[in-house]
Amino acid sequence: MPPARFSMWKKDKAMITQQSMRCIVLVTFAVIMSVLLLILFVVVKPLSICPNPEVSLKYVHIMKQPRTSGGSRENLEKFDCMRYPQAAPVVANKVEGVRHPFFISLADLGSPEKPNRNFLRILKGKPFRKPDISQTVQDVLEKLESNSLTSIRGTVVDVGANVGMAAFAAAAMGYKVVAFEAVLENLQRLCDGLYLNRAGDMVVGRLDNSAVSMTGAKLAFKSNEIVPVSVRSVTLDTIIPKSEPVTLLKIDVQGWEYHVLKGASHLLSRVPGDAPYIIYEDDEKLLRESNTSSHNIRDFLVSMGYDSCTKHGTDTHCKKERTT
Repeated sequence: MPPARFSMWKKDKAMITQQSMRCIVLVTFAVIMSVLLLILFVVVKPLSICPNPEVSLKYVHIMKQPRTSGGSRENLEKFDCMRYPQAAPVVANKVEGVRHPFFISLADLGSPEKPNRNFLRILKGKPFRKPDISQTVQDVLEKLESNSLTSIRGTVVDVGANVGMAAFAAAAMGYKVVAFEAVLENLQRLCDGLYLNRAGDMVVGRLDNSAVSMTGAKLAFKSNEIVPVSVRSVTLDTIIPKSEPVTLLKIDVQGWEYHVLKGASHLLSRVPGDAPYIIYEDDEKLLRESNTSSHNIRDFLVSMGYDSCTKHGTDTHCKKERTT
């Protein structure tokens, strides 16, 4: 064989070998993905067929939207996660890098072209990436405990709980949590988290996340795309009893933070030491969608005695300083 033809044959052979290797890698990846999806869809069972559903979950109380009149407080109808339709597949994992670990379940796996990053981390054998709010909540609660800024350990109120990144971070520390969430897919994942974290006796929830005295709210879902959603709403003051100690109030309702706070004036008017520490999302663009602003929120909080507020990324933290 002439040298030139022999050289071309070697190059062709090398190219064929590289193509074969690519095919083998792609086929192997496809097989792994197929097996994983088969496990998710077939092996993972709904919560409702738990062999012993009374264990750990007997204290789960997800309440439906109450009807209130004249600002009176009524008994809330309990919402049972065990009887609620279970979404599939269930993709959940442990959150990495927090001092008090917990599990969360994904509500959105993404698309084949752009899968959820945490879903890809599962394929790599890694835990979920730590959400910033999870670390923030645990840091704040630990600081409040160490500085004795609260008279007693109270409830954590999570308005706009999403899939429980803040709620379960607090529950993992032993705090009772009242969680508000409006999105059905997120609510189902909160139910997943109650089981996965064995937190049925710690987390209480509701089907609405507005907690404001108005309807027709615009909530920002899916990459902050504004979608109008009509929500029957109540105020936090009609839900949280005056005798209920509240340590932390976290609010992330995509621009309706001012209205949530206005509906909690009795809660916020408590004296320093009893008034909750506040973490709220402070996004001026989203606030404008509800005809409010960061300035409106700050003025209202000052009128409630919250004269110490600091910006932390996209969130603002506020507290009432003790007077000496």
